[in-house]
Amino acid sequence: MNTSDDFLKKHPYDIAEAISALKDKDQILAFILLSSELKSEVFAYFDNPTQENLIKSLSSENLAKVLEEMSPDDRTAIFEDFPDILIKDVINFLSIEERNIALNLIGYQEGTVGRIMTPYYVQAKKNWTVKYTLQHIKKQGKKAETLDFIYIVDENQKLIDDIRLAKLLLSNDDNILEDLMDNEFVSLKAKDNKENAIIIFDDYDRSALPVTSDNGVLVGIVTFDDILDEVEKRDTEDFQKIAAVEALSLPYLETSVLDMFKKRSFWLVLLFLGELFTTTAMGRFEDEIAKFVVLALFVPLIISSGGNTGSQSTTLIVRAMALQEIRLRDWFFVMKKEFLSGLFLGILLGVIGFLRIAIWQYLNITNYGENWFFIALTISLSLLGVVLWGSLIGSMIPFILKKFNLDPATSSAPFVATIVDVTGLIFYFSIASFLLSGTLFK
Repeated sequence: MNTSDDFLKKHPYDIAEAISALKDKDQILAFILLSSELKSEVFAYFDNPTQENLIKSLSSENLAKVLEEMSPDDRTAIFEDFPDILIKDVINFLSIEERNIALNLIGYQEGTVGRIMTPYYVQAKKNWTVKYTLQHIKKQGKKAETLDFIYIVDENQKLIDDIRLAKLLLSNDDNILEDLMDNEFVSLKAKDNKENAIIIFDDYDRSALPVTSDNGVLVGIVTFDDILDEVEKRDTEDFQKIAAVEALSLPYLETSVLDMFKKRSFWLVLLFLGELFTTTAMGRFEDEIAKFVVLALFVPLIISSGGNTGSQSTTLIVRAMALQEIRLRDWFFVMKKEFLSGLFLGILLGVIGFLRIAIWQYLNITNYGENWFFIALTISLSLLGVVLWGSLIGSMIPFILKKFNLDPATSSAPFVATIVDVTGLIFYFSIASFLLSGTLFK
């Protein structure tokens, strides 16, 4: 392992990547050769297997030294994957200050803002001068996660405003902070859901946001890099659920075959059982199919069109819900919009389906017989119906799940497609029986 000065000057991420590529024993040796401060920075960038290897190899005392210098939010993220007994052992080796910080952050419920915030920030009082504040920043700002904002608190440590550092630097030394305040700020609650924090960061385009208790006391800040990590986790989980896979606990390459089987088998079995109803539906119209086999040729066309449309609607609605563009109260507006969209899409595909049969008949590519017009009309109306139905069911299922406090992403595209497949077949053969009765089926 190259431990030259040039290598050690690289970004901690690059060093972590290089060490992770080594064999287990070499990883430990390379990590030990790093300086104490660099160890803490690099450790946060390791993937789970490398972290596990080092955790097993380092003593609790040495591991605590690494965690001691780590930013509190990164340390809390690592603790989430630690066994409880190891957390208890390691925390005892931390300094009193860091131990209290670690226990405080771990004490917040998983999935809340409190778990990803850091207590390292710079605060000031409104009666301070700019000169005194800048001197304070030089003394206390070394460990701060970011210095973009200075947070103003009252005598009870309640947050009353935040001021950009750039504003301080452009002000006169004898200006009072209160004169620079506009008393308008955005903050998060420590008990807020992380999803709420993501939305607020996106709405206000901030690099950091203060975090307060329910009483308004400033307890920490959340930075944009932490929010980006949460966005990645959320989107990955939603994509997996939409694809009818339970959310993976680890990255794909680190997930065992057994875990992959468990995550995928439930939905596959459920969807398989759902698709069995397509056989039942076709059996219900067995006589009609036997009388005119051409109907069976268009079954894939009909059910795939409805399934694709339903999947489109589901994906659009789930994403809009995640971004809070739509809420439960918007269900009727969405239904009207999807009805019109489905109607226009159904007419478009229905016309194409009709023309497909008419052109093939005219060019004698396929001879549908003297009743080709009724066959084409059956296909056309069936496409209109299943596409319209797919749009409606695909858009409404996420609302139904959300109404019952379930994750809308669970309304996976395959799940919606399965429902539309079964109902689409019934719709298709029902139209065929009605239109072709007395012509083909006599």
